[in-house]
Amino acid sequence: MSLIQKNKIRIAILDLYDGVANQGMRCIREILTQFSDRNDLDIMWDEFDVRQNMKVPDLSYDIFISSGGPGSPLDSEGSEWENVFFNWLNKLDKWNNNETHIQKKYVFFICHSFQLACRHYKVGIVCQRRSTSFGVFPIHLLKYGKDEVVFEGMKDPFYAVDSRDYQVVESSHTHLLELGALILAIEKERPHILLERAIMAVRFNEYMIGTQFHPEADAVGMSMYLKTADKKKTVIENHGEAKWASMIEQLNDPDKIIFTYEHVLPNFLQIAMQRLQPIKI
Repeated sequence: MSLIQKNKIRIAILDLYDGVANQGMRCIREILTQFSDRNDLDIMWDEFDVRQNMKVPDLSYDIFISSGGPGSPLDSEGSEWENVFFNWLNKLDKWNNNETHIQKKYVFFICHSFQLACRHYKVGIVCQRRSTSFGVFPIHLLKYGKDEVVFEGMKDPFYAVDSRDYQVVESSHTHLLELGALILAIEKERPHILLERAIMAVRFNEYMIGTQFHPEADAVGMSMYLKTADKKKTVIENHGEAKWASMIEQLNDPDKIIFTYEHVLPNFLQIAMQRLQPIKI
């Protein structure tokens, strides 16, 4: 009798932080460690510094998580590192569209990576916001978002950490149909502001999904980080003491960031791994 066994699961993390100190990479590593331990899985991962070293993973990996990062998603247009990143995306698309490749490649884009992917696939217009979005905010699911398996178990709205100076707006319905992409979620409604609500999550295709918000943000680590003297001072100077206090309170609410941390990326990993083809030995 033949046994069914899965290969060691290989995951690549694309680091777009450009050498800037951050919490995102730590959070992604911790989610992978917790997921591996909880499910008794043999997971290994490697990290690739995209912006500083122009490194991207080859296609021997099964799953890819592309991080957030600082700076403008517009100013990098035509840069060498961005061309390397987009060429990598093209290779992934070519692989996934090849019917002879039974084993597909799954990608999750976060924040800066999400903005770049939206530019690359022309999902909408990427532009600068009038003011920085920083804090814990409600994310509103659209029709397709309520059916999205990665958002299974999420409330409407659910809450997430949002930190950005840019946004994606004005999606083209016709182009989305041609692409096979779906808008899953948008930002909170602001009736007093006559601006289109930003896109917060997109299913680019069967194998690629991304969020403008940070699903990897963990409540405990982020709370400790915001309580450090330097970070507290920076947040209060830029956003006010009320914003700092609100973030600390909401980070510790079990129905908000803790819930998002425990569901979105773990759901993505669970689904991707379930779809990886086992091998017979």
